[in-house]
Amino acid sequence: MNTAVIPALTDADRQIMRQRLRLTEKRRQWLAFGLVAPLLLFLVVNFVVPIVLILKMSVDDRQFSRAAPGVVRALAGWDARTPIPEAAARAWIDDLRSAKGTPALNIIANRLNQDTSGYRSLVMSTARRLGAAQPDNAMKALTSISDKWGQPPVWQAIQRASGPLTSMYMLAAMDLHRTSEGGIAPVPNDEAVFVTVFQRTFGISIVVTLCCLVLGYPVAHLLASSRGRVASVMMLAVLIPFWTALLVRTSAWVVLLQRDGVVNYLLQWLGLIDHPLALVFNRTGTYIALVHVLLPFMILPIYSLMAGIRKHTVRAAISLGASPLTAFWRVYFPQTVPGVATGCLLVFVMAIGFYITPALIGGAGDQMIGFFIAHFITESANWAMGAALGGLLLIITCVVLVALSWTKTRQRVLQ
Repeated sequence: MNTAVIPALTDADRQIMRQRLRLTEKRRQWLAFGLVAPLLLFLVVNFVVPIVLILKMSVDDRQFSRAAPGVVRALAGWDARTPIPEAAARAWIDDLRSAKGTPALNIIANRLNQDTSGYRSLVMSTARRLGAAQPDNAMKALTSISDKWGQPPVWQAIQRASGPLTSMYMLAAMDLHRTSEGGIAPVPNDEAVFVTVFQRTFGISIVVTLCCLVLGYPVAHLLASSRGRVASVMMLAVLIPFWTALLVRTSAWVVLLQRDGVVNYLLQWLGLIDHPLALVFNRTGTYIALVHVLLPFMILPIYSLMAGIRKHTVRAAISLGASPLTAFWRVYFPQTVPGVATGCLLVFVMAIGFYITPALIGGAGDQMIGFFIAHFITESANWAMGAALGGLLLIITCVVLVALSWTKTRQRVLQ
């Protein structure tokens, strides 16, 4: 029998084969990148860019310098321990005259008022009372309108507003402010708001997450254990909240939980209560509505993991002498921990950003940080403060996620 002789590969042939393999691999990589490029572009445009713009807006402080460039240049390098420069007072008068009757005056007044309450009225009244003639002594002309112009604090506020960057909004989001000496100190107790709001937001989110876990775990287990039409009907019941608008669901809870609503009527009819309970416009209503909205996000991750667990492992543990409770806790539950962690993370992260549900169902003391972000952006037009609150919430959330990821990785290493 004739056998073909396969010639041995030379070093040049091997080099050519390696080059072709590398070229083929690069083509596959570029093809894979081309397939996911539209998704990456969508994420960058709709997720990354808005976040960057929000964080930039919270520290950007160039509007004042554009509206009052003269005083900004005159106060550059000024030390508050030295007398107020006459050139700064003269430049300030010129800037106010130029801004009078234009939107620039509102920008100047609003920015200084954000630094110190009451400075808006000071700026507006000064702009109205300034004469058309250039005074010989600019500082004397200003102090004749208000004694505050002869004191360093107002000029320090102008200096702090000169930009281009500022920490004022981020500090305010943490109930802090800069002192006249340049240090950082807490705001007075009657002005401290946001630390309490953040604590309330995270407290509500933790309670809602625990409630969803307690209610969702048995439902997920029941779903994973059911078969046929029963499982389909139960899954449909879990998915129904996804198909209902958030505003409709929230409004429905207002109707159900009010003093003359269906829930109080049923409780009185069953004889469980004598008088209607306050279930809406308080923390109780907020918990109920948030749990209803977020419960599917707890059930589905746990169910998807439970559906793949082999039931014979629990039966084997029981056959070896373990009690059903021990078999569940030592064998079944550890296999569901990744699903529980995913569900808790989803519910918690979504809960801290809720706005509509607490705003409609909660009381004045139940509003979460989303309410204040929306207030600053849509009502008071203080976009920088809203951006600072949103940026701080994002930073805290990222820290929580990184800490959880680090803990999970450390547990794997220890195991």
